[in-house]
Amino acid sequence: MTLSVCGLSAVRSGRTILFPTDISIEPGARIGLVGASGSGKSTLGHALIDALQDQGARVAHVPQSPDEALDPLRRMAFHWREAEQALGLPHDAARQHALFRALKIEKGDLRKRPWGWSRGMQQRFVIAMALVGSPDVLVMDEPTSALDPVVAARTMALLEEYLSTRQTAMVLITHDLGLAAQRVARLMVMDAGRIVEDGPTSDVLTAPQSAVAKSLCMHRNWLELPC
Repeated sequence: MTLSVCGLSAVRSGRTILFPTDISIEPGARIGLVGASGSGKSTLGHALIDALQDQGARVAHVPQSPDEALDPLRRMAFHWREAEQALGLPHDAARQHALFRALKIEKGDLRKRPWGWSRGMQQRFVIAMALVGSPDVLVMDEPTSALDPVVAARTMALLEEYLSTRQTAMVLITHDLGLAAQRVARLMVMDAGRIVEDGPTSDVLTAPQSAVAKSLCMHRNWLELPC
């Protein structure tokens, strides 16, 4: 079922930072949200999460850095139990193992605290927590910016392989056009709190219409990035 939200907006300190915005998300969609820093990408992402949850949709969020999701004083096992309990799910060892195996973290020691895992494994663990409830939509906010390019590419490839047989839609918020070019089919370009361009990724990247999209696509070296 297609999920639709209308009139998403946000005002901060009397200033509009997100103008009324409508978005529709089809099952299994791969949507990229790009734009310069301060364009409103993350604001739209958070507004979208709230609106979809209000509709009863299952929505999960992956933050920019695992530091935002993991308490350095708590063991990894604690974080996993917290994720299951937050969703009202009983512990399921088979489900856990399937997710860990898909994201190549099955050898991680859950008795350790986050700093006992590599950054790449930490972020894949956070992604696994986001997927434990089989969300309708996965909103990822700059999920690879804290990783080196090789680890980032591997992480996104593993996630895409896992999602390929599921109906979970992904909204990828990023400034990385190389990542967007390879991972999403639809691209939305933001500027000053508005979506100024929305279309198939290949069309936006090869023949951008808005001044903002043209500026983002001007430097073609993003084509060579491994993500």
